[in-house]
Amino acid sequence: MFKGLIEWYVQSLAAGGYPLIALLMAIESSILPLPSELVIPPAALLAHKQGTLSMAGIVIAGTIGSWVGATAMYWAARLAGRPLVLRYGRYVLVPPHKVQAAEVWADRFGAWGIFIARLLPVVRHLIGIPAGVVKMNYRLFSVFTLLGSALWCGVLCWVGVLAGKDERLMRGELQRITLWLVGGVVVLTLMYYFLVHRFMKPRPPPGSGV
Repeated sequence: MFKGLIEWYVQSLAAGGYPLIALLMAIESSILPLPSELVIPPAALLAHKQGTLSMAGIVIAGTIGSWVGATAMYWAARLAGRPLVLRYGRYVLVPPHKVQAAEVWADRFGAWGIFIARLLPVVRHLIGIPAGVVKMNYRLFSVFTLLGSALWCGVLCWVGVLAGKDERLMRGELQRITLWLVGGVVVLTLMYYFLVHRFMKPRPPPGSGV
């Protein structure tokens, strides 16, 4: 089934090209759980094997799509305000605890947190919410979003090319596919725990002795 989905996506890429990549990355950067790890690497693999797409084009399309999705989240949160986001966010897959966790992250790292968040799971699609709520300068938000997204898309392109050089993976061997999937899950889990989860706990108040 996994191989079939990849084949379908690759065929769709051949027809849809860069606009499809931008659309999927815009969705990934909004409230829908569409992992960028399933969007960019297959496109990079197609570019590496067939040359119908370019790596630069993939990175640009993915970056623009990510910025569009993040911008939608930013302005939705900015116009709605924190009370409405907390009250109704759960109906669009953004429950209060996720919003509050993203706020803690943004409070810790400030504007640079936008850049860092674009490279990390979980907070990638949420970071626009606290930025919008606190009315962060939109130009600054856009610059850090574009830089972080471009770097992340570049990393995923490299992963896609690396996977394309694995002949057993390309033949669809189940053991090899499982190995790549497990490896990806382990890496993302470790990134989430060490770079996200630990920093999403509220800081103790000054003088608390904690």
